[in-house]
Amino acid sequence: MPYPLAFALTLLVELPLYTAALTALGRVSAGRAVAAATAVNCATHPLLWWFLSRFTAGAPAAYWTAFTLAEAAVCVVEALLVRELVRPARVAPAPALTTAVTANAASVLAGLLLTTW
Repeated sequence: MPYPLAFALTLLVELPLYTAALTALGRVSAGRAVAAATAVNCATHPLLWWFLSRFTAGAPAAYWTAFTLAEAAVCVVEALLVRELVRPARVAPAPALTTAVTANAASVLAGLLLTTW
């Protein structure tokens, strides 16, 4: 999948999820939630794509190991970043991480479904 399509798909899937969760969890305005979700994806998605591109020519096991570890790291980074970006709203660490994991899992699933179709 070309990078622009992958990034667009990520935003299409993750922005509504982040927005719904952040507005419910931290009394954050929808506009601020969309801005925070966009910012965290702009920070993590290009780096993830670059990192994973280093494993595409190798063994599938190496790619999927790197993919799993990198996605886990992305979830932690996004949770930390989104908490900072929506301050002064009080979004606790566990719900922020749950939101990041849910959003990223949904976009990974959408990407896998799209590429296997």
